[in-house]
Amino acid sequence: MEIALIAVVGVVTVVAVAAFSKQLGVAAPLVLVVVGVATSFLPGLPSSLQVPSWVILGLVLPPLLYSSAVQVQLTDFRRNLGTISMLSVVLVIATAFAVGFLLHALLPALDLGSAIALGAVVSPTDAVAATSVAKRLGLPTRLVAVLEGESLVNDASALVLLKAAIGATGAGLSLLAIGGDFLYSVVVAIGIGLLVGVINVWVRAKLKDSVLETAISFVVPFVAYIPTESLGASGVLAVVVAGIYTGHSAARSFSPQARLSEQINWRTIKFLLENGVFLLMGIQLHEIISKAQDSVLGAWGAFGIGLLLCVVLLVIRALFVFPIVWQLKENQKRAPEVSERLSDGLERVRTEREKRPPQDERTERRWNRFTRYLERREADVSDLQDSPIGWRGGVVITWAGMRGVVTVAAAQSLPDSAYRSPLILIAFTVAIVTLLVQGGTLPVLIRRLGITGSDAAADRRELAGLLEEMSKAGLAAIDHPDDEAPEARTYDPDVVERVRQDTMLRVEAQWERAEREESDTPVFGPHQQYQALKEQVLEAERNALLDARSRGSYSSRVLLHAQVMLDFEESRLSHRDNEV
Repeated sequence: MEIALIAVVGVVTVVAVAAFSKQLGVAAPLVLVVVGVATSFLPGLPSSLQVPSWVILGLVLPPLLYSSAVQVQLTDFRRNLGTISMLSVVLVIATAFAVGFLLHALLPALDLGSAIALGAVVSPTDAVAATSVAKRLGLPTRLVAVLEGESLVNDASALVLLKAAIGATGAGLSLLAIGGDFLYSVVVAIGIGLLVGVINVWVRAKLKDSVLETAISFVVPFVAYIPTESLGASGVLAVVVAGIYTGHSAARSFSPQARLSEQINWRTIKFLLENGVFLLMGIQLHEIISKAQDSVLGAWGAFGIGLLLCVVLLVIRALFVFPIVWQLKENQKRAPEVSERLSDGLERVRTEREKRPPQDERTERRWNRFTRYLERREADVSDLQDSPIGWRGGVVITWAGMRGVVTVAAAQSLPDSAYRSPLILIAFTVAIVTLLVQGGTLPVLIRRLGITGSDAAADRRELAGLLEEMSKAGLAAIDHPDDEAPEARTYDPDVVERVRQDTMLRVEAQWERAEREESDTPVFGPHQQYQALKEQVLEAERNALLDARSRGSYSSRVLLHAQVMLDFEESRLSHRDNEV
């Protein structure tokens, strides 16, 4: 009963704080940490709230990472892979060793392996608060993609390094052994993650039931995590790989109902897990301070070293970020020349293909793959030109390096020693101070730097262009139906015209909205009129449904079916009204 009561209070607190934080314009994780810290000093708090590290690392982290990975746009991840790799692998390793050697110098009695282990604990960033601020303020897509991609991958790098450093505490530190373990963990994790992703997509595509598909998705993170960890590799990296593959394949392999259902369910799970962990972070602080108070270093000594590490981590991150930004600017300078070469090459390929058409299907596929590769490269270079990061973006990336869930959980797995309690307090200090100070001031920094996101008007016109391209393909299917289908020649002309009008409705509505919002004079166009009239109709229909339900003149089964149909219509109308 005590656990159930704590869970209920926790969920209610998370929801209430999240709703309140929206009114304040502050990221919910920051408020939850403060609430947790205040709660931790309340008398009579049960000790069972001290959650073991394996619960976070083995039960919470896999679904949390998976829920983020399935939302990742693979195109954005691929375009920023170099930057993400530098921040999530090279920076993590450099940070762990720099912090390790610094701690070993400050605390000579602390062995180097344990010092590097703490360095690995504080090295991964948590982008939850940063990306919530970034999305609310409309930061450029590339910045958000870099922050999200880094936080997904660097957890795996840090945990692999932590495991190797803990193993080295009793057997001597071997850089070669650590490097071998790291490479093994990455290769095995990517292989298992891809395998689990492929099997997951294949099974769910066969089920064709949104409830069953969503139920299967709940176990996928653990199916990827458990065998990978049992082989001594990085389970969290396997989860990320499986999630990215699944999210990328969903548009082709899953039904629309399954995608909508999964999105809603996983958003809810992610919201509860990540915000619940931030609340727990604050709640555990008082107990950790009490344990560190009686240690060789003392609570104030651990707190002082934690503050010093906050500054050191920020400096190390800046030393890595700005060379990356400089390289990106150099790439941008070369982008016009590269774009011109790619455009010329693509034109030559198309001309050659017209002169000598492929004679067999295999050759046709090769031509298509090569053409698609050149088109993709050309789009990548164009994106680099259109969305540079610049030095101001580098400042945001540097300041957004807050620590969070993984740092708090991994700190609990540090080996027993005289320094264990103060080391845990150091890690908690780094996580909470960076979250509150850097996370709390990030919105002000972004506004002072004057960073703006993508042009909303341009996005609307781009969306209208994409819908127009999609509609052309749809209209072509109407004009040239599949002759092999037995019903292809039986379509009534009125039905064909109705489908044609429905197909063009999205395009016309989006172009009207783009032109209306760019105009200085208010326009009440046909689709606005349609929207207003349809809302009146749906409201009248819902009132009639409620009246019929109160009369009891229809069975509950029929009433429920009618309500679902009405909900779908209202949802579709609301979505159309809220499109970019």
